[in-house]
Amino acid sequence: MSRILRLPAHDATAAVPGEGDWDSRAWLAWLQDRVDDSWRPGEWDGRRWLFTGDLSNCRTSSSTCRTRACDTIVNTKNIFCSPCAEQLRASHQDPDAFAVTYRPARRRSFPGMVTVRCSITRASVQCVRPRHCKGMCVTHYGAWKYHATKGTEEAWLRERAQPFTDGLACQVSACPSPSYNSRGLCNYHARQWSKDNRRNPLDAEQWAAQQSPYLATHQFSLLPLPDLLRHEMLYGLQQTDSWTRTLEPHRIRNLVRDLTGADTLLAEDTGPNRLASAHAGAVRTLQRLRTAVRSGFEEFSGQPLAEPDVLDLRSIGLRTTAGGAPRRMPGTADLRPINQPWLRDLIRHWALTSTPRTEVFSNTLRAVTIASRTLAQRPGQGLDPAALHFTDASAIVDAFRVALRRDGTLYRSSQRRTLVGCFFQLIDYGRRSGQLNTLAGAFTRHPVEHRIRIEETDEDGIGKAVPETVIRQLDTHLDSLGLGEVQGRRDLAPADRQLLYQTVYILLRDTGRRPLEIAALPHHCLETTQGQTSLIWNNHKRHRHRRRLPITESTAQAIRTWQARRPNLQLPAADDAYLFPALSSYSSAGHLNANYISETLRAWVDSLPALHAEGVDAGGNPLPFDRTLIYPYAFRHSYAQRHADAGTPVDVLRELMDHRSIAMTQRYYQISLKRKRAAVATLSTHVVDRLGQPAPSTTTSYELRSVAVPYGGCTEPSNVKAGGSSCPIRFQCAGCGFYRPDPSYLPAIEQHINELRADRETAQAMNAATFVITALSDQITAFEQAVTRMKTRLAAMPAHERQQIEHASTLLRKARAASHHTLLPLTTTDPPQTSS
Repeated sequence: MSRILRLPAHDATAAVPGEGDWDSRAWLAWLQDRVDDSWRPGEWDGRRWLFTGDLSNCRTSSSTCRTRACDTIVNTKNIFCSPCAEQLRASHQDPDAFAVTYRPARRRSFPGMVTVRCSITRASVQCVRPRHCKGMCVTHYGAWKYHATKGTEEAWLRERAQPFTDGLACQVSACPSPSYNSRGLCNYHARQWSKDNRRNPLDAEQWAAQQSPYLATHQFSLLPLPDLLRHEMLYGLQQTDSWTRTLEPHRIRNLVRDLTGADTLLAEDTGPNRLASAHAGAVRTLQRLRTAVRSGFEEFSGQPLAEPDVLDLRSIGLRTTAGGAPRRMPGTADLRPINQPWLRDLIRHWALTSTPRTEVFSNTLRAVTIASRTLAQRPGQGLDPAALHFTDASAIVDAFRVALRRDGTLYRSSQRRTLVGCFFQLIDYGRRSGQLNTLAGAFTRHPVEHRIRIEETDEDGIGKAVPETVIRQLDTHLDSLGLGEVQGRRDLAPADRQLLYQTVYILLRDTGRRPLEIAALPHHCLETTQGQTSLIWNNHKRHRHRRRLPITESTAQAIRTWQARRPNLQLPAADDAYLFPALSSYSSAGHLNANYISETLRAWVDSLPALHAEGVDAGGNPLPFDRTLIYPYAFRHSYAQRHADAGTPVDVLRELMDHRSIAMTQRYYQISLKRKRAAVATLSTHVVDRLGQPAPSTTTSYELRSVAVPYGGCTEPSNVKAGGSSCPIRFQCAGCGFYRPDPSYLPAIEQHINELRADRETAQAMNAATFVITALSDQITAFEQAVTRMKTRLAAMPAHERQQIEHASTLLRKARAASHHTLLPLTTTDPPQTSS
């Protein structure tokens, strides 16, 4: 019986024993049996892998030349092929215009193949061998040179030159090009042999046996590898195809070059140290292949090569649904920190038999680690499952209540509740599956005592809104958004890329939706009913779909502009279901990646020349705004705060934000109130009387013992008691000793002065009594006196203090306007009733 390779289970890095210690033929036969013939992203001839057909259907790192009339394949670092790039430099055209208008004039041929035949013809039969020089193949050209030395070349051409009718194949296996010379090599391999032969002289036939056919950017060959290693590579590629987003042919070509001379991927000499380049991508590719092959060998031999308590999550089939289509989870999970063997065996059995989603596995492993650490501190350290009690379960729940992240911060209550649920669900699974038959029945979860209540959290990061003044500054630079190094530049023309990201920014700013909700908007996302346009969107966070949000006409027009441009995009994986399609054929989702939005916005904000915050420094210079506070989600806060400051009713704003709890929405109004109180504190010391003389008050008296009248504050007791609706002298504030204006009322006072002047002109035209005209003139004088003295005092203040007063005045004017419930042009509408 052939001996099978058996390695110590505890030694994950043990080398493969020498010849005779394992049956390589049985291992090769196992690999040949496991290779799936139906798995073909391209064509497989036994020794090479050739990607063909529509590249958008292959997970490769290659694409076609951007020139529309050129189908040359290029790698991810290039946009144009070499000939087209050369013509682009010579034309001095814009790349977008060049890609549309240029037509390659060269003859298309298979790479490495000479398509023009020898010109020697006799009796209408032309030589089939490829042309070499002077229109003749190599053999005919050699004969012509011989006769040329004797002066008989013309006679030879007329009478003796005979065309060849048998085409000779290149000696390199699987090479599609015909032989080019007497050595039996095609044009491409003849040049390669000549180069290699100068360094290491070798017969052409021996040299050809170890060579690969001509490989384009999207191809690789396993021919140079020995038979066993070749099948290990093929098996590993087949397995890793389900693990990774894409296969990179150039990585495989480099691996084949570096592994030439090796025997098996199971040996230690095929590790990362063998690579000529220590590039992270090359190391990662090799490690994936070795992991797949070692997992296959464990299945073949029945003996583990690695530590059994280190789970390879790829080999056991854990999958993730993040970002779209499910993909296998990379990496490993170390179960050794779990101190109790029964608990370690339980989670291993659960992972192998249930193949849970990655987020469930991660939470369960984290929960088991916390529980194991808690049990280790209990009597008996939890080693005997039959000795556990209800108090042990309570201790574990208490540990979850104070569980900390790696950075030392407390988990959110929802996450702590998830962890405790995952742990006891695992325990229930163990009892149902028979893995925990010896576990004490008292070790169970009480439905009341072991509950972790959800604490009210700051769901949307209230208070992180981008100020409106900063948003206005961003709007002035909107034309530069999408320029430079941004995501998606390979798949979109610069003008299209700019319009895409500008539309995304407008939607973030005007709708307050989350970044993923913007990225995943449906293609047909506009609905107009009775003249009001609404945005159709999906609340992915709360799993509420087909929501409707009223938007302004300018926002709707921005969407329509992009919808008109979208059908003209040249994308490898365009998906008509989404307004913003994926910018890469590697995307597992059909829509724009939300991370692309964050990265592009960050690059744009960092490139802007200056962004000023509200206020100035001691020297009167504008303060710089912290650019790190500008990110996609912050515009959601800005949207909500904008409505709260404008006095939008809280129930209306809750509908606009699609909040589940109105308490969350009310926090934005608390921010507005907090800012109003800060503004009152600033202006309370700058209150004057009707003559413009200082009459400062405390913050409390400013708010509680005064009411707002049209042109200032009033402290007259009866009017205060009536809420400002019972003035004894009928609101002739300029002549009242209880009148208390402050700088926030300056615009209203100046407007009232203009109105009084107009009234005086009207009274004079009506030939009104003198006391009417005099009264109007005295009011104008009194108001002008108060305005002049307030402005004089403001002008004498330092610039930074004056800026603070102006900012506080603006806030109070907004608050007073909001008290009349002045709404923004967005209101909610009842969505149409559906049968769902």
